[in-house]
Amino acid sequence: MQYDVLIVGGGPAGLSAAIKLKQLATTQGNSGFSVCLIEKAAEIGGHILSGTVMDPRGITELFPNWKEEDAPLDVPVSEDRFLMLGGKGSFQIPGWALPNCFHNDGNYVTSLANLCRWLAEKAETLGVEIYPGFAGTEVLYNDDASVKGVATGDSGRLRDGSCGPSYQAGMELHAKYTLFAEGCRGQLGKQLEEKFQLRSGKNPQIFGLGIKELWEITPDRHQPGLVIHTGGWPMDSRTYGGGFMYHMESNLVSVGLVVGLAYTNPYLSPFQEFQRLKTHPALRGFLERGKRIAYGARALTAGGLQSLPKLVFPGGALIGDEAGFLNAARIKGGHCAIKSGCLAAEACYAAIASGRQHDELSAYPNAFHDSWLFSELRAARNFKPWMSKGLHLGSLMFGIDQLLLRGRAPWTLQHHGADHEKLQKAADCKPIVYPAPDGLLSFDLLSSVYLSNTNHEEDQPCHLKLKDDSVPIKVNLALYDAPEQRYCPAGVYEIVRDASGNMPQLQVNAQNCVHCKTCDIKDPTQNITWVAPQGGGGPNYPNM
Repeated sequence: MQYDVLIVGGGPAGLSAAIKLKQLATTQGNSGFSVCLIEKAAEIGGHILSGTVMDPRGITELFPNWKEEDAPLDVPVSEDRFLMLGGKGSFQIPGWALPNCFHNDGNYVTSLANLCRWLAEKAETLGVEIYPGFAGTEVLYNDDASVKGVATGDSGRLRDGSCGPSYQAGMELHAKYTLFAEGCRGQLGKQLEEKFQLRSGKNPQIFGLGIKELWEITPDRHQPGLVIHTGGWPMDSRTYGGGFMYHMESNLVSVGLVVGLAYTNPYLSPFQEFQRLKTHPALRGFLERGKRIAYGARALTAGGLQSLPKLVFPGGALIGDEAGFLNAARIKGGHCAIKSGCLAAEACYAAIASGRQHDELSAYPNAFHDSWLFSELRAARNFKPWMSKGLHLGSLMFGIDQLLLRGRAPWTLQHHGADHEKLQKAADCKPIVYPAPDGLLSFDLLSSVYLSNTNHEEDQPCHLKLKDDSVPIKVNLALYDAPEQRYCPAGVYEIVRDASGNMPQLQVNAQNCVHCKTCDIKDPTQNITWVAPQGGGGPNYPNM
């Protein structure tokens, strides 16, 4: 199937790019301009997970009258609290001592999944063809090595890879330009970065793992628009991480923890750290007598400006979190994704209108450099490098960077080493003993995965690929005590032994996978590769 533009990924970046392209075509009277968007989830929004406190700047540029058009931005931020937590107490940092990036005046508490569903309705109204349940699994190239499009994955293959009775081959989708918006650690984005050397001369990308639950709390404890961020406990001062609690509408509260994936102790479990966080007196009072109704996890890019790859290559571009457009200092990426999608769409449409195709969209990175998005990321560029120095020193130096220098420091700090290189040997680290779940505020892993509505076709090839089957035992277990058992927030990886307690083997419970991509990022030997499963499988988030 042939299109003018193909977009891979139905998150805020991909949907905004599709909408902007059709808006431009409508303005120019180009009714035949064709845009196709594919999404690996069974429905738009099904795999979208974020906080979310939304800066409306991006959506306002795309839809100036979004309020009249009933965009799901209904709960303005009413109060900001930034708490430093100790084991038992907390200290609220006064507003005057917080850099502007931590203030949320004019922002909205919302569900990014629901916002994407709203954007999809707008896109379809404009004539965008949207196909959920179809993952791009292969990049297609022209004879000159420019990107031609993508192929969607086969369906109906059996566990051994053979064709089952319902087998159907994937489809080739061709376009003049292809925009990749798969989100953090995209399957095809990784391949493109390697083929076109998009990271040459760039800092390594830095990642975090966000784990989130949605709660329905009692009305007397609900404060619509209350935004709470936390630092400190349960993480030690050397490990980057922070908690959040956002009060939404209808007595709903989203609560979560982001753990930087550069942590060093292989015994650390981000899931267990999150369960501990909820028991802190500063948070538990909101959740007691409430009901947990959803759970999910997702990796996010946090390297900032230094870690952005080259954005374009012959025939396409990277947008949104695929490239790394997230402002870690602001704990926000939605508005960045929307803006990057619009910038790429404008460059794309102009190129096609002038008769071009399959070349580099140099106007896109040039426009980014001249945009408010670049200015915002530049001002925050030293956040993660400073925080890698530890909570106390990092907070002090970033405060100086923002409050005194206004983000205009004459130096740019660099990221040194990829996250998977940071784990220390288990013999050099102290095991962490986590408390048993109480079933009221803290919970076990499998009951949590159940609330993510995760499902995959049973008899399909495993979508978590091991480059070498011997590495998990010979290296990961021997040196790091199999950290994949703990960094995975869905219980996918499990070391099993025979009746005598010997003969350890790695069991991969791919059915549990919530598509967070942490294993692809944090595995110390980079032996695990995440690829899209068949048939729109994975989590199905309602309003996360």
